Amino acid sequence: MSTASTVRPRGTLRYCGRDFTPDELETIRRIADDPHQPTRTEIARAVCAALDWRQADGALKVMSCTVALHRMEAHGVIWLPLPTRERIAPRRPAWTSATDPGPRLHCTLRELGPVRLEQVQGPAAAALWNELMARHHYRGMVVLPGAQLRYFAYAGDRLLAGCGFGAAAWRLAPRDRFIGWTPAEREAHLPLVVDLHRFLICPWISVPGLASHLLGRLARLLPRAWNDRYRVTPVLLESFTEQDRFAGTCFRAANWRPCGQTQGRGRMDRACRGGQPVKAVWLYPLARDFRSRLTDGRLTAAVGGHG
Repeated sequence: MSTASTVRPRGTLRYCGRDFTPDELETIRRIADDPHQPTRTEIARAVCAALDWRQADGALKVMSCTVALHRMEAHGVIWLPLPTRERIAPRRPAWTSATDPGPRLHCTLRELGPVRLEQVQGPAAAALWNELMARHHYRGMVVLPGAQLRYFAYAGDRLLAGCGFGAAAWRLAPRDRFIGWTPAEREAHLPLVVDLHRFLICPWISVPGLASHLLGRLARLLPRAWNDRYRVTPVLLESFTEQDRFAGTCFRAANWRPCGQTQGRGRMDRACRGGQPVKAVWLYPLARDFRSRLTDGRLTAAVGGHG
């Protein structure tokens, strides 16, 4: 069982679930002062390499390191160069005919026929996914944080939908109460929770039951696909719906569980400024023993209907 009582060397600081020793902090300062790493992203990449900070699949944890460096700077632990081109907002993709609204399709799920899910792989598919979200999702394009998988749904050659999974929120009170884990357990096991960041049925597609059908299919295929990519098997999905915009009908139909609402703060809002839409929080257990896995066996109550 993970504990918070592990003895750490004096002067060790903890960020993003990782302990940084005084020697490692000095290494980070030296890298941050090196003019050969002029941007924050390059510094984060160099720090990951120097500290051998990697994901389960061996890739450098650049996203987590970037967040850790920003927090260190906010606490006066290190100094970083001023943000440059890496903070420039991404350009809106140029619209192409691939995401033009197609003929209106209204039929039953049975009449639609077989639905095919394709993982987004390669620059062309990624560009299409970005364009689809930027053009047709009400929240626009998103840069998914950390580990991620994205999908398209097709019926024959007809594009039906797109979705994207990524890293879970660091803290989420309704989810954390539902799980019952401690802060130390959350730090250790957060990679076992995956967030459905984007879910879009193309606006010209009107097929009752399609959204819940896709949610069910995705929940069944994601654990193996995520493990194949990251050598981690998730046990819980989370997602959000804006309460003044959506009733969450498709999530209910797919057996996702409502477990509360957000406080109107963004993922990185640590100053409690608020101002964001209040969202319903939805969870979907991918394993009956998800609670046991997320608490090192401390809690063993099972939840049925995991799909």
